[in-house]
Amino acid sequence: MRVLTAASAIKPRIVLVHGGFADGSGWEGVHKILRKDGYEVTVVQNPTISLVDDVEVTKRAIAARPGAVVLVGHSYGGVVITEAGNNEKVAGLVNIAAFAPDNGESVNSLIKDPVPGAPVPPILPPQDGFLFLDKAKLAASFAADVKSETAAFMADSQVPWGVGALGGAVSDPAWKSKPSWCLVATDDKMIPPVAQRAMSKRAGATVEETGGSHAVYVSKPQAVATLIEKAAKNVSAATK
Repeated sequence: MRVLTAASAIKPRIVLVHGGFADGSGWEGVHKILRKDGYEVTVVQNPTISLVDDVEVTKRAIAARPGAVVLVGHSYGGVVITEAGNNEKVAGLVNIAAFAPDNGESVNSLIKDPVPGAPVPPILPPQDGFLFLDKAKLAASFAADVKSETAAFMADSQVPWGVGALGGAVSDPAWKSKPSWCLVATDDKMIPPVAQRAMSKRAGATVEETGGSHAVYVSKPQAVATLIEKAAKNVSAATK
């Protein structure tokens, strides 16, 4: 059994939730920084087939160990944490270039009226109920500031995103009862920054911005980890 130090024992655990077209491995850089700074970290591996299933997988990760949790979501992961964050162990939410839906909203409803002039994500027509990004365009749209070899790997290893997950609607937004933080990626070509700002304002979130692509959690792990740690310190202080 691993023995926690007194300092790490009082820190909330960090649970990281990936978005569509990706898996949890993209959090590696953020994970390393958080672990180095004494945080216990869980990386969720959601199947991204339906919102209901992804919420249940995330809830199991929250329940796996004792203590308070700061729940972090990237992109579609923001939808997952908005629903799963109602768990009593969740002390705060952090959205990283993410959706933050209100009651009854889904990815589909949030993207049905695109921001005028915003880039159109290169999502291919559904194949057997799953979506993929055009491999040749993934780097420019999803990961423009990621190393070219890493972006190429992300294109080749992308996880099929079930159309059912995009239609999954939130029933009880956790940000209405839990403090939240949002990192807006100002060069995002998947979720327009103006949309990120609008959802963050509606959620009453503490907002920070950084230059970065949609894959900012890969390209700028320090900026992402710094915001997560600010949230963790804030909720720790609030519970003393």
